[in-house]
Amino acid sequence: MSEIKEVKADVYGYAKDTSASDGSNELVQQSKRPWWHSVKEPGSAFQIVIAAVLAIAIGIAVTTSVENIPPAATALVGIPGRLWLRALRAVVLPLIVTAMISAIQKLKAMTKGGAVLARWTIGYYLVTTCIAIVHSILMVALVWGRLMTVVGEDSLAVTDADQKTIDDRAAVKIHDVVVTTFDSLIPQNIVNALATDSLLAVLTTACVVGYLIKGPNSSLMRAVTEIEAIIIVVITFLIKLAPVGVFFLILPNLFRLDIAEIGVNLGILIGGSLTGIFIHLFIIIPLIYLAICRANPYKLWIKGSPAWITAWGSASSAATMPVTMKCVVAQGTPDVIAKFTVPLGCLINMDGTAIYFPVVVVFLAATQNITLNGAEYVIIFLLATLASIGASPIPSSSLVLTVMIAQSVNVPITGMYAVVVAIDWFIDRFRTAMNVSADLYAAAIITKLTGITDEDEVDPDLQRELEDMNRV
Repeated sequence: MSEIKEVKADVYGYAKDTSASDGSNELVQQSKRPWWHSVKEPGSAFQIVIAAVLAIAIGIAVTTSVENIPPAATALVGIPGRLWLRALRAVVLPLIVTAMISAIQKLKAMTKGGAVLARWTIGYYLVTTCIAIVHSILMVALVWGRLMTVVGEDSLAVTDADQKTIDDRAAVKIHDVVVTTFDSLIPQNIVNALATDSLLAVLTTACVVGYLIKGPNSSLMRAVTEIEAIIIVVITFLIKLAPVGVFFLILPNLFRLDIAEIGVNLGILIGGSLTGIFIHLFIIIPLIYLAICRANPYKLWIKGSPAWITAWGSASSAATMPVTMKCVVAQGTPDVIAKFTVPLGCLINMDGTAIYFPVVVVFLAATQNITLNGAEYVIIFLLATLASIGASPIPSSSLVLTVMIAQSVNVPITGMYAVVVAIDWFIDRFRTAMNVSADLYAAAIITKLTGITDEDEVDPDLQRELEDMNRV
């Protein structure tokens, strides 16, 4: 006799199979549809991939055939993409607030798994960040650093404008980063934190509020649920527009890429950064996923393509978070894990950024004929770990922290830093895609490690206590 499957719909509108033998939630396909239906569905992964490929093809064709692309053309072509990106960013803060409040409330009411989820999530993010930095340092020390060549005095010269930028960023000391990281956890003014996109402070506040709400029947919790439902409607609409948004985000950025100006050293910098990212994305993280989840990691990554393609186009983990949340839920992640791991990963799971720091510091050193020793690589490891966690999830935030790390190992900031700044926008897109891809894997891995499901029973005594508190 065939087993009857219990199916329920979650807040994101996906049906989940809750009867899997291993306790996991699997997406239930209500009916088998031809593959070409997905191509016609607005905002589908197929449409986003097609839009990205078209934008790259057109952008490269225009860049290689037109000598000087007018800045006005680049700016005007990017308007639809910027508007779509601004709309996505507009829902990030309310999504973080409602998702974290809802997740903390569910963790409070669970008979098991609340503390386990927090420990595994933070621990996993820290471990993968450390692994990313270690293999990046090994690759740059043994391979890429030896390929880089010393440049002439003219290339090392710093213009007055660049010197002012370098001086401003050099003022950032190690202890300043540590203090700022801890300060960012507690907002001095909650309204100001919301207005200035201080996401870590907002997340901390949402966790406290979620813990202090009396119970699921409180009026505040009902309001949070209603707001979350509204946000999901907005996100669903924006995802349907994703192919258009991604196309007009990628196309104007490719107009800025001057292939003829990429020299040997700059090519090695780009190649070293991308190789480290690809090793982490296609080998290390998939091996971790395979060892823990015993499933095909690349299948999960391909299904999450709307998230990492959007990340590549926007260069912002924060702006991509609504799409990431949707993809994580679609892969069958329990609601409470999705709402806890994705916002937290958006802020501290910066594997792509961690990989980049050692490469760019060695680039600045090698072009000046400076060879770093083992102790200096240890310093880079420690500072890169701190900086990647403290880096803001907005485009090119790593540029300021790069100066701090370089000066900590006595690498002078020369005119080559201007070269790094000029190309950072391009590498940053791959770093962001790496970060978001790692969030997709993390949700599935943490689900397996914790064993938490949407069907975990609520402690009856705790539930009655919460309801009694609510009536007081």
